[in-house]
Amino acid sequence: MHFDFTDLRLFVHIAEAGNLTQGAAQTFLSAPAASARIRALEAGLEAQLLYRGNKGVSLTQSGETFLRHARIILRQIDYLRDDFTGSDSDTSGHVRIFANTTAITEFMPEVLAKFLASRPGVTIDIQERLTQDIVRAIRDGTADLGIVSGDVDQTGLEAIRFSTDRLLLAVPEKHALAERKSVGFADTLAFEHIGLHDGSTLLAFLRGLMEKNGYDRALRVKLRSFEAMCRMIEAGVGIGIIPESAARRHTKTMRIALVSIDDSWALRERYVLVRSLAALPGAGRALVDELVQNAAGGRK
Repeated sequence: MHFDFTDLRLFVHIAEAGNLTQGAAQTFLSAPAASARIRALEAGLEAQLLYRGNKGVSLTQSGETFLRHARIILRQIDYLRDDFTGSDSDTSGHVRIFANTTAITEFMPEVLAKFLASRPGVTIDIQERLTQDIVRAIRDGTADLGIVSGDVDQTGLEAIRFSTDRLLLAVPEKHALAERKSVGFADTLAFEHIGLHDGSTLLAFLRGLMEKNGYDRALRVKLRSFEAMCRMIEAGVGIGIIPESAARRHTKTMRIALVSIDDSWALRERYVLVRSLAALPGAGRALVDELVQNAAGGRK
């Protein structure tokens, strides 16, 4: 079996783009050269890594395994370069982040804007993932930082708490629940719910709760953002569970009411997960500090 770092980078780029030509371009190779490299890689591994179709490529099970190891190797090379070039500062480098829906939409844009403004040499790759995928990625080294909320298996990881995430029920102003100070989640299931898109962490969490409480209907509407959810709620399409930070912001411009949820899971701690804080490159450690300081400044 023979492959080099170019093969690893090429495969990662192709897997992330879902397209051989685009992956080749990102690796500064022609499409024929990239195709030849991938076929040689598959021959050396004696395994098919990609399914090839008219609309692009997708990973086989062997491809998923190879992608995981390729990312780990490339990240370790980055760390090695930092250690031996004296560039382990917070002003350069690349940080890969897997985060839940609330982090992606509610506070990471502001955090990253401030963080990157003074660090032109730092690049960020941030992806929305489900909680179990975030934890797995930190454990196997395919991501540097994971941002999660609630009860999470932290075994073998370092978890840095940085803020609290409270979930509220949002309803139209004249809804039957609008005058309630608080409500149990089970009592909300008599009404039609709307939620976030498939693949969002919050939707996956709430679906599990709905199944436990016998909510056997499909969500009336699924949307891409909390703002879109609030607009649907304002129009009377349904009710929804929304993080407090988003909910209170949208009450300023929309006719919706917020109701506390009695269930203990509605109050969730937020954590940054890492394998080892000390082993992170300088930019990674500085970003963790930025998150903690941002939360201490009063933002949720």
